[in-house]
Amino acid sequence: MGLNSIMDVLALEAKSANGADAEKKSSSRPKPKPPKKAKRIVYFEVEIVDSKTKEKLLLLDKVEPTATVFDIKALFQKSYPKWYPARQSLRLDPKARCLRDEEILQTLPVGTTASFYFSDLGPQLTWGTVFLAECVGPLVIYLMFYFHLPFIYSPKYDFTSSKHWVVHLACMCHSFHYIKRILETLFVHRISHGTMPLRNIFKNCGYYWCTAAWMAYYINHPLYTTPYYGQQQVNTGLYIFLFCQVGNFSIHVALRNLKPPGSKIKKIPYPTKNPFTWMFWLVSCPNYTYEMGSWIGFTVMTQCVPVAFFTLVAFIQMTVWAKGKHCGYLKEFRDYPTLRSSILPFIL
Repeated sequence: MGLNSIMDVLALEAKSANGADAEKKSSSRPKPKPPKKAKRIVYFEVEIVDSKTKEKLLLLDKVEPTATVFDIKALFQKSYPKWYPARQSLRLDPKARCLRDEEILQTLPVGTTASFYFSDLGPQLTWGTVFLAECVGPLVIYLMFYFHLPFIYSPKYDFTSSKHWVVHLACMCHSFHYIKRILETLFVHRISHGTMPLRNIFKNCGYYWCTAAWMAYYINHPLYTTPYYGQQQVNTGLYIFLFCQVGNFSIHVALRNLKPPGSKIKKIPYPTKNPFTWMFWLVSCPNYTYEMGSWIGFTVMTQCVPVAFFTLVAFIQMTVWAKGKHCGYLKEFRDYPTLRSSILPFIL
């Protein structure tokens, strides 16, 4: 066999070997997976019914399962523009609880065909507006009595100033309290509740405005008598008032810093480096505890029956609110501190 023939044979063997290796490599490569089929979306059919008349108001077809209750309200508003989302109440049953805006359709106990019962909540106001109205009224009304505007007392006392220092001190403390609340509403509070029915503002404002007028009438009355124990009692009440005002503000700041703006995630409030927040070790709502302390201090300082009555009623109302929040914390957080009470440490 010639040299050329030998070279040809070697070339053929090398070619066949390379081909076999290539075939082996190609066979060992994983075959590409076929593309996944797009997951089929099961759309919902939502029927909105008037809760009183049981009349069908709207049928929404092909509603995405991830739609929230707020999304459904927005779709409902397109057909009924006067009923904006804040004015709507949607329920799964006429006697059931009102659904929250953030609840998701597919997580509700309904099938692919869901019925929502609609109620009109009436015209709404933001809670910020309500708080401002509740605070501005008492501030202005109290000052009207303090400056003895005409038609309040006898004409001979118009625009006269009281001779008692405690009267001026009481005006400063009362004004300070409500100015603080106004500033907190504007710059500190992150109000979780969206709106409140317009009709409720007359009840809320009526209570705060009338009680402020009642207190102011007696404290600024020309015949007002100073506290029984004199300056010592006034000073004691003033110290209690100022201490609790600082504590109340500290709690409001701590609650504000608990969650970022726009977040609806609830967290357990804990004490911070600020000593006034250490009340969180003992009570769930120390802002109400400090608020109560402020009015107790104001009562001691003025020794006025209307102030004492207002303080008692405020204590009852804030206890109801505190108990509600405390129970809410216990239901929502399994690891909630068991040592805490609602508003009064170890008592209530």
